[in-house]
Amino acid sequence: MNAPFDVLNVNQQTAAADVLTITNVSRRRFIKGVSLGGLALAVGFPVAARAEDPPKYGADGMPHGWVDNPLVFVSIGEDGIVSIVCHRSEMGQGVRTGMPMIVADEMEADWSRVRVVQATGDERRFGNQDTDGSRSTRHFFMPMRRCGAAARQMLEAAAAARWNVPIGEVQAKNHEVVHAKTGRHLGYGALARAAADMPLPAADAIRLKDPSQFRYIGTGKLKLVDAKDIVTGKAQYGMDTRLPGMLYAVVARPQVYGGKVARFDAADAIKVPGVVKVVQIEPTAGPPNFHTLGGVAVIARNTWAAMQGRKALKITWDDGPNASYDSVAYRKELEESARKAGRAVRNDGDFAAAAAGAAKKVEAEYYLPHLAHASMEPPAASARIVGGKCEVWGCFQSPQAARELAAERLGMSVSDVTVHVTLLGGGFGRKSKPDYGIEAAVLSKAVDGKPVKVVWTREDDLHNDYFHTVSVEHLEAAVDAKGMPVGWLHRSVAPTIMSTFVPGAKEEANWELGMGVINVPFAIPNIRIENPDAVAHTRIGWFRSVSNIPHAFAVQSFVAECAAAAGRDPKDYLLEVIGPARVVTPQMLGDTWNHGESPERYPVDTGRLRRVTETVAREAGWGKAMPKGRGLGIAAHYSFVSYIAAVVEAAVDDKGELTIPRVDIAIDCGATVNPDRVRAQMQGAVVMGIAAATLGEISFKNGRAQQDNFHQYEVTRMPAAPKDIRVYIVPGDYAKPMGGVGEPGVPPIPPALCNAIFAATGKRIRQLPIGGQLKA
Repeated sequence: MNAPFDVLNVNQQTAAADVLTITNVSRRRFIKGVSLGGLALAVGFPVAARAEDPPKYGADGMPHGWVDNPLVFVSIGEDGIVSIVCHRSEMGQGVRTGMPMIVADEMEADWSRVRVVQATGDERRFGNQDTDGSRSTRHFFMPMRRCGAAARQMLEAAAAARWNVPIGEVQAKNHEVVHAKTGRHLGYGALARAAADMPLPAADAIRLKDPSQFRYIGTGKLKLVDAKDIVTGKAQYGMDTRLPGMLYAVVARPQVYGGKVARFDAADAIKVPGVVKVVQIEPTAGPPNFHTLGGVAVIARNTWAAMQGRKALKITWDDGPNASYDSVAYRKELEESARKAGRAVRNDGDFAAAAAGAAKKVEAEYYLPHLAHASMEPPAASARIVGGKCEVWGCFQSPQAARELAAERLGMSVSDVTVHVTLLGGGFGRKSKPDYGIEAAVLSKAVDGKPVKVVWTREDDLHNDYFHTVSVEHLEAAVDAKGMPVGWLHRSVAPTIMSTFVPGAKEEANWELGMGVINVPFAIPNIRIENPDAVAHTRIGWFRSVSNIPHAFAVQSFVAECAAAAGRDPKDYLLEVIGPARVVTPQMLGDTWNHGESPERYPVDTGRLRRVTETVAREAGWGKAMPKGRGLGIAAHYSFVSYIAAVVEAAVDDKGELTIPRVDIAIDCGATVNPDRVRAQMQGAVVMGIAAATLGEISFKNGRAQQDNFHQYEVTRMPAAPKDIRVYIVPGDYAKPMGGVGEPGVPPIPPALCNAIFAATGKRIRQLPIGGQLKA
């Protein structure tokens, strides 16, 4: 029998001096309730923040921090099977392979005998589980290494004790411990029982492998643990949950942000065969947060009946304060704000003086609309309540949020709610907001705890998303006689994500500004960044790469415009604007956020930004002669503490039809755990960036999103995708901090594409999506 994962609860209020120590608990408490057939270990937790504590960064700064406790993550059966828990959510990025791979490598486990177990939502037990921000590997690489190494040392100690030999004479290797002098060896299953009785290694005694000894980390040899199930249709996503006696529900939600049900008539809906009940869901007062929008739910014995019942509802809506929201009119408001001085958020030197004395001024304005996440699997969740306890199943990026909000809405203790995390058919930040899981819990309660699955249609998904923000980006450059900028002004105007959480929030938060606008690491002496107010009229949420998308599009497009105005090569000009290789502290750039990471460990290194730019330009053959109607565009961006540059080749025919023969993209994210997944993330980011540039737009009229399904909100299809995507991974050092991978590949793609279009046609694109602009 395997050891359970929840025997030991270490006090989160441990003294600061004990943060990195392995928790020494009594053996009696340690093994209480643990099968002697399993391995049980306990390693330290981070402490809770106190007023006198220094700032916390990285995983330490996240809610519930990190856990590196093998008792939580590792279980060994007597048959030698090692089960390793993955506490992050899998949505194609490979985390269900990557996290266990790190543990298995340090543990010297045979990967063929490793099984992966998905954690439930429980951050006090597993550490932070919010799978977004490109943080999983960079925050948990070291905790998972310590977890595996501690397990390995416990197994070695058990073997040495059994053979009565010095521990220095034994070594764990490939799922067994070997005594070299005698040739004796014992498998992990045979040692698990004894290992539970071994003293816990002290923190300074944990022996991590030298990276040269890695068997799995960084080799690219392991396939995704879910790959076969995914391609054969056996993988279980949120939409696939089936429970005995399950009912199915769809919800008629307000189509206008802030709207509510004035009255409704369910008489015809209840007559639809299969419909069981019609339930009004009350909205939560205040900002939307991750709460339900409210509305009227139809619960039925199958999804089709629920949908037909919803069509039969007669609802009168009170559209509320945003009933007049109109994208065309709102764009004009943003443009008016962008053309006037706003709140200064960075002010180096004197831009006004630089502009007054400049040889020339270059000016441009860029517009990007709302985007929807549109993941292939729409939101879906199921819930049931039995014996006063609630279980929720769903495709959640933030299972802890789902757990806490479900408990709050049901009036339960958090400990009485269990959230089961399925695979996610795409997430992109939408599934960090578990409003659909709360709906399922509310509706289960409405039918006496019976299991209910809430299904969102594609129309529901597009109409009631947490939309990526709309923005206008206004830039001005004061240039010298050589065409180089001596002054830089950037006004960014966009409704903030904070409006989802804080009433009346109208300014971009420091972390939104720290996504490529305030922290541009350019060698320009006079830089002024302004952020005029913008009022949100719909739910705003984080989308893959968040505000880096509009900021990178504007900044990298504008650099290319300045290069053209100066008659310079865009790549050479970009490198000159970046300036010489140097290390810049985030504080020097006015960035107080720095992606939540330590400014000492994660300064901005312009040498790395230059290197990816030079690498991708070289590999793409920058400077080669191009046929008529073809051009190359380049862009580089720093985000999620990684450095990315891309070269896009664009071809535009005489009819204005755009094709993209090739994209080259280079990434410096530090050392990698699974290079195959890094390549895949870059390839996916390229396609997603192209979709955002060429097709993506959610527009509003009378407060309502105008796009219903993929015939109106298009995504890049195979014929429009690049024929050739080439990824270059700059080698990293495992002794240095890691960067993010899941998101930073998206931002440079739209500007690189639009710069390539200019090179091919001489036409400058300043508003997205490109759509039919090339045919005009």
